[in-house]
Amino acid sequence: MTEPEQLFIGGRWTDPSTDQTIEVISPHTERPVATVPAAARADVDRAVAGARAAFDEGPWPRTAPEERVAAVSRLARLYKERRREMARLITAEMGSPISFSKFSQATLPMLLLDAFADIGSAFAWEQSRPGRFGGDILVRKEPVGVVGAIVPWNMPQFLLVGKLAPALIAGCPVVVKPSPETPLDALLLAELVAELDLPEGVVSILPAGAETGRHLVSHPGVDKVSFTGSTAVGREIAAVCGRSLTRVSLELGGKSAAVVLDDADPAAVAEGIKLAGLMNSGQTCVAQTRVLVPAARRKEYVDALAAMVTSLVVGDPSDPETEIGPLVTRRQQERVRGYIDEGRRAGARLLVGGAGMPEGVDRGWYVRPTLFADVDNGMRIAQEEIFGPVLSVISYDDQDDAVRIANDCAYGLSGSVWTSDPGRGLDVARRVRSGSFGVNQPYSMDPAAPFGGMKASGIGRELGHEGLDGYLEAKSVSVGAG
Repeated sequence: MTEPEQLFIGGRWTDPSTDQTIEVISPHTERPVATVPAAARADVDRAVAGARAAFDEGPWPRTAPEERVAAVSRLARLYKERRREMARLITAEMGSPISFSKFSQATLPMLLLDAFADIGSAFAWEQSRPGRFGGDILVRKEPVGVVGAIVPWNMPQFLLVGKLAPALIAGCPVVVKPSPETPLDALLLAELVAELDLPEGVVSILPAGAETGRHLVSHPGVDKVSFTGSTAVGREIAAVCGRSLTRVSLELGGKSAAVVLDDADPAAVAEGIKLAGLMNSGQTCVAQTRVLVPAARRKEYVDALAAMVTSLVVGDPSDPETEIGPLVTRRQQERVRGYIDEGRRAGARLLVGGAGMPEGVDRGWYVRPTLFADVDNGMRIAQEEIFGPVLSVISYDDQDDAVRIANDCAYGLSGSVWTSDPGRGLDVARRVRSGSFGVNQPYSMDPAAPFGGMKASGIGRELGHEGLDGYLEAKSVSVGAG
């Protein structure tokens, strides 16, 4: 991919309104990777004006749903041809290990496009139901309007496509603001969207910083905001949208628990937590970093987890053998190191890792994979989202105590239970208050499953039929005799 010199506004490559740029820095080498234009307020204004015209006067919201589905299906085919390039770009710009990028960062978004096409094809756009006063009621699903979508850097394509695909199928024009840490993959997606030849104004992709994002959120031309990011920023967005009654969906932070029951195999648990807690170097909102183990078998599980964390391969994210890469920025590296220091000060027992650089690594924004034991659930490392390769082991007395501890958290995004008895696992799954949960597996990110959080983890759902519904309004039509 060549470095773009223009922004993708309303489906057309357009000169930016300013000479501001974003310099993308490799988290591995700490050297520049690329420079791209940064969108400013005037660019958002142009994009929203085009989207407003496309919704109010253009053909896209009035196009037959099967034609909108066909466009998303074609995008999936185009995506397939360039998914390897997409994986390499994401690894280069934010340090995701290439073994993770190939599927979760690049192939999974392609599957997501196909899944939404299937959902849109079978969706009930109009339904007739009997009214209580004798006549029938026609219930129509209509597009919510212009969508402002803001996506973070950790899973940039999965989260972007999870908003773009249902919005397009619903008939909504979309203005996307990717993170300044990951503009390259977003602009590659813009190249693919350009090949669809959608009506003017339907899609804009504007890499930019927080100030431009605030302007998009508060723009009077936006009907719905879809945001994925931190809970703190989500609260600010909810307040802005509340004042204007703009529709909003928020997928926010997490501090999920992996509940290990007393019949689970320690080796299998450790292997499962490697993915559930440490995927993408721990930089996922669904990371299950609180590992709850029965006190009676604590040592067995702690020893297995310590062996797993010690064995992790840390290094160059472009190396297929790497399991833990660098963190996205120096700021994030310092933040995670600060939490490790805080855990030690609070009295947690450091078993593996620590705040220093990994062995054999002399540059890059790396943090040693870290395991704490003897963690109290009230400690900051057990209550706050760290977003790095740090696990905390917490002991419990019995199954009721495990559920209590799992629920004793401000967040409610994900979680899992590990057991040789799936029936016991389902009992725990039903009692833990979270938007997604796995039995003997982490949350699978299945495109058919609604995804989102409870409590401080957000409002609304993405993916699945529920994800499409989030971009639609229900209109009831009653028809009297002529």
